[in-house]
This record gives sequence, C-alpha cells and structure tokens, in this order.
Amino acid sequence: MPRSAIVVGAGLCGLVAARELADAGLAVVVLDKGRAPGGRLATRRDGPARWDHGAQFLTARDPRFAEMVEDWVRAGVASEWCRGFGGATDGHVRLRGVPGMSAVGRWLARDLDVRTTSRVASIATGDGLGDPAIETVGGRPGPRGGPHWRVVIDGDEGVAPGHAGDGRITTSVLEADALVLTPPVPQSLALLDAGGVALADDDRAALERVAYDPCLAVLADLDAPSALPAPGGLEPGGEPIGWIADNQAKGVSPVPTATIHATARWSAANFDRDRDEIARELLRAAAPLLRVGARNRRVHGWRYAKPAVLHDGPCRVARGLPPLVLAGDAFVAPRAEGAALSGLAAAVALLERMSSGRSS
Repeated sequence: MPRSAIVVGAGLCGLVAARELADAGLAVVVLDKGRAPGGRLATRRDGPARWDHGAQFLTARDPRFAEMVEDWVRAGVASEWCRGFGGATDGHVRLRGVPGMSAVGRWLARDLDVRTTSRVASIATGDGLGDPAIETVGGRPGPRGGPHWRVVIDGDEGVAPGHAGDGRITTSVLEADALVLTPPVPQSLALLDAGGVALADDDRAALERVAYDPCLAVLADLDAPSALPAPGGLEPGGEPIGWIADNQAKGVSPVPTATIHATARWSAANFDRDRDEIARELLRAAAPLLRVGARNRRVHGWRYAKPAVLHDGPCRVARGLPPLVLAGDAFVAPRAEGAALSGLAAAVALLERMSSGRSS
C-alpha cells in the first residue's frame, strides 16, 4: 500500500484530512502559502489590536463535527460565544476560537508537518525512482518508485520558479504517493494545469461547475468600544455590509477593533477598486452601527470566499491518475462545518483509493 501524502492547504479541510491520514499511518506533509495554519480561521494582530477577519464563528449540526468541536472546547481553543445576534436568541450555539479563531488551526496543526509560506507553483505526476535529490514524504514514493505526485513549491513570492536572477534557488520539489487538494477549486485546477495534469473529462466538468462569491473585509482600530449590541456581532441586512463585529466585545482583542465584511454582491462589484476607497465607503456605511471613530484601517479581499455553486458530493476522487482527492467547503456546505466534513470524506476516500490500488 502507498505510504505518503501531500495535502495542499492548511485550512480546516486540509488539517482535518491530514490528521485522519496521519492517524491511519501515512507520512503526511501539509503545504500552505499563508504564514500560519488555519486558512480562513484567521486572527490578525497588530500591536495590542486583534481581529478575527475570516470565519467569525463555528456552528456544529452534524454529530461528527460536534465531536471535533467538543475536543477543541476541552483543549481550551474554542468556547461558546452566543446563541444569537442583535438581542435575539435562536438556540443555535455559536463558538469562537480562544483567544481568536486562529487558535483552532494551530491546535489542529500540532504534531503535523505543516509548512507555511510554501506557495505551490505547479503539480505534476511522476513515475519511477526519479531524482534522488528531490525530497520525498516518508521515503521513496510509490511501490518500487511507481506513479506518484510531484509538487513544485515557489520559495520566493512574486518571482518565477527557478528564476531569481541572482543565483538563488527559488523552488523546491516534494514527492508523495497521494495528493489532497483543498484550495478553492479554480486554484486547484490552475495548479494541475500548470503541471500538465489532464483530468478525466467528467472530473473537470464537475469541478468547473463549482463557483464562489468574493468578500471584501475592512479591519479597523476603534477610538472606543462600539455601540454594537451584545454579543458584539451583527448581520445588519441590506447593502453594503453583510457582517460587522467588535472584536473586543467578542473577547478576541484587548482593545476595540472592528471587522466589517461586505456583502457578496457589493464585493463582486467593487473587488478591483482602490483599497482606500473601499475602506472609506464601508466605514461610512458602518458609522451608524459603530457610533465611534475608526482609524488605521486595513482591507483584505478573498476572491473565493464563499461557495455559491456546490459540487455534488463531499469530495472528488480523480480517475486515471495516482491517488488524488479534491475537497473543501464547496463540496459539503459553505461553512466551517462543511470544510471539516469534506476533509473527513477526503481522507476516507483517499485511504480507500490507495488500498485498492485502482487508478479509476
């Protein structure tokens, strides 16, 4: 049986899949372009200020995810935040990371070989023993050096792989028997295309139907605690604000800060505008809700923030290739819970595919 896997993406889906695969005895390396594991379970820091700027909370409806969340609560990296917003209670528990959402990603990454600031440039298939100078996960990939995956990692963001111009090596290569891709589907397809990997027609067609909405976010320091009602988060409805939070009231930041998410419609219409103009417009719209001054604003944009058209199934096992599974929140549901359940499904599917030795 093959014995190694590379997981691209250290968000919730990728980390859950990696832990399942490692627990099954595989050697696993997780690659992520970010500076810390967690993906959109992200907490930004600047001096004393903190912002949960991606996923704002967790809900657990599926028993499998509820079990994971209970483990995080016992570990002290998650706790109940509220059961509703704007003074209303609906009975659904919302949990936050402790002290911020990034704590969950760090907890999941413990004891795993997670390599951050590792921007994958391309993905290709390999065969035979290959170059002995190339790093392999858990030893030589494949039974007797058979078909495997070769991942090229760009070590210098903004510089073409292998062409720093001053003699520096800007890339590294990593090989393994199996591969799990958890970035947004268009990005995963681009990585496979860059390496000349030809997906089966039905696989590509199914994956190309997946679509996402973008999201623009403003992170601002506040002059004083905001006027947002307890527990410090609100979905105001209408345009252009889809979500607004006071991170101090939430328990994330020791000083008042605001996270403002634009709606999907507004984000799509304004994504390529000047970032300062975006910040000014969203802060003007937020002023009646915050009722305090805001300064030192920052803007973050996710082009693939929330799945709008889901894949039909919890993951996709590629046919005709070495073991490959694509997964993410676009495969189950556009929530953190969906990402985690897709990661579980990806690990199960990959282990079944690897143990069978089939290529289809």
